[in-house]
Amino acid sequence: MSELEPVRRTKVYEEVAERIRRLIVDGRLHAGDRLPPERELAERFGVSRTSVRDAIRVLELIGLLEPRQGDGTVVRDLSPDALAQPLASILIHNQALLAELLDVRRMFEPPLAARAATLATADDIARLEEIYTRQAEKVGRGEVAIGEDSEFHYSIAKMTRNRVALKVLDVLMDLLQESRERSLQVPGRMQRSLAGHRRILNAIKRRDARSAENAMRQHVAEIEDVLLKSQPEA
Repeated sequence: MSELEPVRRTKVYEEVAERIRRLIVDGRLHAGDRLPPERELAERFGVSRTSVRDAIRVLELIGLLEPRQGDGTVVRDLSPDALAQPLASILIHNQALLAELLDVRRMFEPPLAARAATLATADDIARLEEIYTRQAEKVGRGEVAIGEDSEFHYSIAKMTRNRVALKVLDVLMDLLQESRERSLQVPGRMQRSLAGHRRILNAIKRRDARSAENAMRQHVAEIEDVLLKSQPEA
C-alpha cells in the first residue's frame, strides 16, 4: 500500500489520519473492517504509537471510525459524500460537531487564562504583548492575522507550564482551523478578536486571575457566535 510509506510532517498525526481516510476512500478498508493494532500501524507508517493514537481519535471524532467492545477500532458504514470530503473540510459541514468542539474550548480556555495570570513571568507577558502588537499592526493594515491570533492563545497555554494543556489546545486549533479562517473574513471579526485579546492581556498583566478568566470566557463566546453564523449550510 503506497499510503503506508513513512510519514514526514510536522504534525504527524494529521498526515496519518489523512492516509487512513484515503485507505477507506480507495476501498482498501471497508465498513466493518478492523484497523490493525496501533503498534503495527506505527511500524508501517514509520511514526510513533502516540501519533497513530491521536490520528485514530481524530477519525473517531469526525465519525469515520468507531471503537467497538471486543473488536477494537472499526470503519463505520459511511455515505460516499462523507468519504469524499478531505479531512480538513469535514468539520465545516458538521454544525453539531463544530458546536461541541467550541463547547470544549469554552470549558477549557478560560481556566487556562486564569492560571496564566497566576504563573506568567515578566518574559511571558512581554512575549504576549509583542504578539498582540503584531496582530494590531496587521489588523490596522487590513490584513488577516490568523497566525498571531493562534499564537496569542498558544502563548497563554504555555504560561501554564502544562504540556497536556498545550497538546489539547493544539488539537482543538487544528480541528477548528478551516472554520476559524472562514470566520476571520467576516467584517469586524478581527477587530473584535483584537479587543478581546487586549482585555485578556490587561488582566494577565495585572495578575488578576478572575478577570483573565472572565475576559477569555467573553472572548471565546464572541468567537463561537461568529464561527457558527459564518458556517455554510450543510
